[in-house]
Amino acid sequence: MAIAAVDSNQIPYYEIPRELRQAIRSGEFTHYTVGQVPGWVHTNICILPKEYAYEFQTFCRRNPRPCPLLAMSEPGDPMLPELGEDIDIRTDVPQYRVFRDGEFSEDVTDISHLWQDDMVAFAMGCSLSFEEALMEAGLPLRHFDTREDVPIYLTNIDCEPAGRFTGKLVVSMRPFKPADAIRAIQVTTRFPGVHGAPVHIGRPDLIGIEDINQSWQCGEADVREDEIPVFWACGVTPQAVVEHARPPICITHRPAHMLVTDKRNAELAAL
Repeated sequence: MAIAAVDSNQIPYYEIPRELRQAIRSGEFTHYTVGQVPGWVHTNICILPKEYAYEFQTFCRRNPRPCPLLAMSEPGDPMLPELGEDIDIRTDVPQYRVFRDGEFSEDVTDISHLWQDDMVAFAMGCSLSFEEALMEAGLPLRHFDTREDVPIYLTNIDCEPAGRFTGKLVVSMRPFKPADAIRAIQVTTRFPGVHGAPVHIGRPDLIGIEDINQSWQCGEADVREDEIPVFWACGVTPQAVVEHARPPICITHRPAHMLVTDKRNAELAAL
């Protein structure tokens, strides 16, 4: 299905996960999920042939900051009952990103025609969950207010390799005033299942980001004079390492277009 541009002011709003998934499944909702169903867990996804599943599971275990694994399907089974009884991974993500032999192929809104009997789906924690905790702590999130994508960057930080999966860490960035940055560290440390504490603060050049105003994907940076950039490990990291593993097919979410589950964000708090 073709994906058309849309005015962010025209995006419908949902509060109940199942209702949002039904709208996604029917093709009525194909937008990013930022700001949708507050209180409920959004997840990153990665779908691979069974031949690659064990190595990717090991990659997640060795790199829990960017890939905090919440659920994994049985080979060929598109359901994820740990996250919701009716979740069908083939239809319930607003937009999917398809890679073939490690190269980006296309974005689609339904992968039923691509599903194979040996495919394994992985669902990983997403920063949209800890962002709710940040807002509850009174910390401003500019991209959330404007319902735009958070900027993400490819760094020079090596992930811990696992077989064919190897590559650099991807991070998301949110700007804060210094005092708020300290509070943001405290808040997100409580959520290791959704990326946890930041991996870097300030000095983007030290992690291989030459120009903070040029994101690798998604939104534009807006770091003001009285703010510093704060970087968290990002669930788009699998998209960066797929090019090294080069599976014949790999399907992820399009950045910011997440799988919405029936788990509460509060369930993921460690403290």
